[in-house]
Amino acid sequence: MADAVNGAGGADGTDGADGARGAEVPEVLLRAHAYLREVVAAVGEAQWGVATPCEGWTARQVLNHARIDQQAYGLALTGGRPGSDPFHPADAFDGDPAAELSKVLDAVAEAYAGLPADADRVPTPLGPLPLDIAAGAAAMDAAVHAWDIAVATGQDRPLPAATAEGIRPAADRLVDHLRDAFKVFAPARETPDAHDPAASLLAFLGRDPRWTPPAN
Repeated sequence: MADAVNGAGGADGTDGADGARGAEVPEVLLRAHAYLREVVAAVGEAQWGVATPCEGWTARQVLNHARIDQQAYGLALTGGRPGSDPFHPADAFDGDPAAELSKVLDAVAEAYAGLPADADRVPTPLGPLPLDIAAGAAAMDAAVHAWDIAVATGQDRPLPAATAEGIRPAADRLVDHLRDAFKVFAPARETPDAHDPAASLLAFLGRDPRWTPPAN
């Protein structure tokens, strides 16, 4: 796993305009993005239409939702917003899915790297949040939807424990409110293994950690 990276700027790691050192991309976000890239790269072309743990959505729709959500987190830092609704994702691709995803994830990392090193609260689609919670929220969306796609397409790529542990503080702070106010998460499930941080996180987010694709 790559270490946190410095923001773009001069050769000495400083911003060319004012000499302020750029922020580092939070490790939890880098880990989540790496997991999502890995899962998407392993999906066969014929698998994008399969059912997923997100009821009513294909793997293709889950990826489009995740891509638009990541775009929203990046654009929130630069004063923009996506042109598509992540909660009505298209069941179609415009171009190569892995390549289009990569463009978005690179832009999100660049946006976080462009923050001042002393950034405290930063803009997000959920409103201003402390930097660690903002990055954790973006990472949660990327990693959990990567897991959705992985289990839907039969991949042996579980949600990494370290990534789940990094996401959990943001989940604990945000998810109950989002669940109650916007119904974007299913009710929390009983945790099948309290010692498994990935299973515990997935259950808290309303997913069955033992989900398998429906029989044809």
